[in-house]
Amino acid sequence: MPDLQQPLMIITDLDGSLLDHHTYRWDAATEWLTALKEHTVPLVICSSKTAAEIIPLQKRLGINDSPFIAENGAVVQTRDQQRVRLPDSTLTYNAICQRLATLKTDYRFTGFHDFSDAEVASMTGLSEADAALSRQRDASEVIVWRDSDAAFDPFHDALRAEGLALTQGGRFWHVMPAGCGKGDALRWLLDHASGEAHTTIGLGDGPNDAPMLDAVDYAVVIKGYSKTPVTLSRTDQQQVYHTAHRGPEGWREGLDYFLIQPQ
Repeated sequence: MPDLQQPLMIITDLDGSLLDHHTYRWDAATEWLTALKEHTVPLVICSSKTAAEIIPLQKRLGINDSPFIAENGAVVQTRDQQRVRLPDSTLTYNAICQRLATLKTDYRFTGFHDFSDAEVASMTGLSEADAALSRQRDASEVIVWRDSDAAFDPFHDALRAEGLALTQGGRFWHVMPAGCGKGDALRWLLDHASGEAHTTIGLGDGPNDAPMLDAVDYAVVIKGYSKTPVTLSRTDQQQVYHTAHRGPEGWREGLDYFLIQPQ
């Protein structure tokens, strides 16, 4: 089992994991956040949130020198604050929105590009200021599906034909370039990190977290709200823990399981 004395890296989802799904607070995780800082354990955010959302949150958490993964793996910011779009930096947000616009003649859906800040705030429970940050996107679009279940698979096929992929988050569907995701982004980040190798512990609650949880040494599957279960492809079940609690309570529970709680 890992411990705080060895080189560790914690990779965490935000909404429904480190942050409460409804209030966006992290009170229950505070003791562990303090302990990680004291032991200089890097805390890497790996989220569907945008870079514009993550950067001020990093400051509030006191981890603004850490790299992060944004927009479900479509964007990585390195420790030296270089921001990279994955897999090859070619598809911008505007380009993705243009490709999606061509599909609206056949399918009914609405993207964040089409909403106002107030409408996103109403749907998510965010403040309008935070909703505005969620709409400052670099490489993916968030959509609300408004069509039938029968139309969904053909829509997915149409996205593939446009070089786009679809992943399910805690609240919405996310459209991003094919060939990127939380797992690919984490592997890219680890491959490009300087210094010694780290034992990695990942924590997440949604289906979009599965690729990241498959890529870490130890995985914490936090009990979530999604109707779709988090299904991992890894077979080392002794290094996977499923929590009984949701949100930051589950986040704390997961670290309690894999690490000795500091006194």
